[in-house]
Amino acid sequence: MSERLRPRDLAILAAESPTTPMHNATVEIFDPGASGFDHDRLVDLIADRIAFVPRYRQRLQLVPGRLANPAWVDDETFDLGYHVRRSALPRPGTMDQLRELVARIASRPLDRSRPLWEVYFVEGLAEGRIALLTKSHQILVDGRETVDIGQVLLDTSADRSTLGHDDDWRPRRTAGPVGVALNAVTDSLESPRTLWSTTRANAESLARQASATGGRFAEVANALAGRGPVHSTPVHRKLSQQRRFVTVSTELADYRRIREVHGGTVNDVILATLAGGLRGWLMTRAESMGGLRTIKAIVPMSVIDDDLEATSLGTQITGHLVNLPISEPSPVVRLHQVSYDLKAHRDNGRNVSARRLSGIAGFAPTTFHALGSRLAAAELRGGFHLAITNVPGPQFPLYADGARMLESYPVHPLLPDHPLAIGVTSYDGGVFYGITADRDAVPDADVLGQCVLESLEELKDSASDSRPRAPRGRTKAPGRKK
Repeated sequence: MSERLRPRDLAILAAESPTTPMHNATVEIFDPGASGFDHDRLVDLIADRIAFVPRYRQRLQLVPGRLANPAWVDDETFDLGYHVRRSALPRPGTMDQLRELVARIASRPLDRSRPLWEVYFVEGLAEGRIALLTKSHQILVDGRETVDIGQVLLDTSADRSTLGHDDDWRPRRTAGPVGVALNAVTDSLESPRTLWSTTRANAESLARQASATGGRFAEVANALAGRGPVHSTPVHRKLSQQRRFVTVSTELADYRRIREVHGGTVNDVILATLAGGLRGWLMTRAESMGGLRTIKAIVPMSVIDDDLEATSLGTQITGHLVNLPISEPSPVVRLHQVSYDLKAHRDNGRNVSARRLSGIAGFAPTTFHALGSRLAAAELRGGFHLAITNVPGPQFPLYADGARMLESYPVHPLLPDHPLAIGVTSYDGGVFYGITADRDAVPDADVLGQCVLESLEELKDSASDSRPRAPRGRTKAPGRKK
């Protein structure tokens, strides 16, 4: 029996369009030092590790007449050189130049006739540094059968690990159109689940076509009546085919200090920082939020819950709606409001600690970000304004064939009519924000990045002016005499 796409994966494919390519990406900055890490070494490293992610050598095969869902099949003409590409920045190799390159690459959909991923080796950064940009389709990385390739490329020491995985891969021969149709019929007869999945997928496809037709009819009617499309807030806009990408680099110690003084968690402080950044950005625009006092963000959380879809990472992913208080002028009150909003999640006994997440083998943030964006796409009808994924990573250096990774920024896809998405990764003492924005709808995305830094400074100032909170069971702050 073939490994067929599930309805959720088909829904992701159906949501993809030229304005909403559904892939995740990660851009990582490395210091090669004396390692000699270059494009050829990267190709060799991926060739050595790709056996751990076998779906990265598979492509989609469609079924004539929709007799069954598309299936994953081995790519008989798999060409690693096609997927691992080389690029370079012109002098002086600034971060602005890198961000512009990342934005252009993130804007381009992946070729569905090939395995759905690409990796770019980017040379020419200042100070002799290089960057890796990995890009994988959402249906490729489901956390159950496949993790992101970025998770398996990094080692905990400068010496390249020998993982002991013998790779004698040979592609299985792919059937022709008649054979594909016969296999689909056989799968449906042998498996009620396959038949149910196919029936459901076809019904959902018809519903999506009807909805799209109705939407086009409404657009035509509005145009004839002289009415434009209704987009009520700056975080709800029609998308173009191009993206902007903004990075913000901060220090984890600052968040820990704020947490020590005001309570809550590092995650609370990060979300409060984003609430203040969004508030500042909107104020620079002098643009109405349509009466909104909060921005509703979908924040994927890792939990232990057997009722949710299993993953190979030992945890499940669920979505939590958080109201970011953009109308509140006080940074401390914003932090307490965010902490209170997340308290129910912490108190339910299912949440997973940041320490446990950061200890998962490999560089798991790349996979968790992919799962978070999948969840946001599935929860789109929930009516949120913004998707935010915050993933803790290891607090020690990692290496790619001897080159030390310095920074890691997630590049999230944009959902229909959602011109912003934000990913946050903590790693080796840093907290790194990746802000993906539509190029036309959010031309001032760099201002948002600056406002995030200013929001963090507000919280740092508030922590400097305040005494640490006493731990539970104590009435005085540590270090003070009775």
